[in-house]
Amino acid sequence: MRQPTARYQNFLMDSDRWTGFPFRAGDIVISTPGKCGTTWTQMICALLIFQSTDFPQPLDVMSPWPDVFTRKREEVLADLEAQDHRRFLKTHTPLDGLPFDEQVTYVTVGRDPRDVAISFDNHMANTDFDSLMALRAVAIGEPLPAAPGDQALGAVGNGGLAGQAGPAVLPPGVPDPAQSPHQRFWSWIGAEDDFVGLRTMLHHLDTFWQARHLPNVVLLHYDEMKADLDGVMRRLADRLGISVPEDRWPDLVRAAEFTQMKRRAKELAPETVIWRDPDRFFHRGVSGQWRALLDEDDLRRYRERVYALVDPDLVAWIHQAAPLDLP
Repeated sequence: MRQPTARYQNFLMDSDRWTGFPFRAGDIVISTPGKCGTTWTQMICALLIFQSTDFPQPLDVMSPWPDVFTRKREEVLADLEAQDHRRFLKTHTPLDGLPFDEQVTYVTVGRDPRDVAISFDNHMANTDFDSLMALRAVAIGEPLPAAPGDQALGAVGNGGLAGQAGPAVLPPGVPDPAQSPHQRFWSWIGAEDDFVGLRTMLHHLDTFWQARHLPNVVLLHYDEMKADLDGVMRRLADRLGISVPEDRWPDLVRAAEFTQMKRRAKELAPETVIWRDPDRFFHRGVSGQWRALLDEDDLRRYRERVYALVDPDLVAWIHQAAPLDLP
């Protein structure tokens, strides 16, 4: 097993929690940048593994996020140890921050970053930070430290964001609601922290891109999943060595469609307590949302930023549904 060569740590997660992780042969690690179809891919894996549209547990219980700070690590490991089905786990840690086991399949998903920025904005607006920070306080017992001059977080140590007098302390990377959608888009594109933003997303995908030749590394694309869900599910089943009877495919594919998942939001959305509206977690699920927001000057500026960060071949793969011309 290859050990991680990088560590990723922020207010919400720490990749060091993967240290010593007891993998089983056949485990599936779904490692995606945020808002790139993580829950969608978890759902597809669940459908392939159980070959049924009914599951024994909520999706995020069956497919936990080991490095997140909203659950105690030992509880996550105990739940996973008790599972007797093929295990499939979620993470937002890039491939170089994970232990790499040849008996484990690592799956990522690419998506047009312009759509990711807009989806992330909705995601943050729907997040109940009081509840999120309360979970974090219980799980790791540490408050989120305030920056000098900022007001500390509220009564439970990490909560109290809503309704506070004066400036609230929000985690790094959270969009400023006082900004316009256009400003928030460019804040995400220009972010230089290690939690959110274009640079972080592209780095994550690049760690997979560099390993795409390996038999246990799988790259999916959001737009391909939208255009040919049946084909993508069949290809993933083949890569995972899962055989599905032909008569079951129609029901499994239908259950993975966005509209069907949205109907099951309370069962499928992760940590439902932290969302202002669990149904909104599955917001729109469409591509090309950015077209209504960006003009030609914005697109030129965006192209310059993207090509400055990663290899043109990776840029072309990520933007396959709306190709970028070389600047």
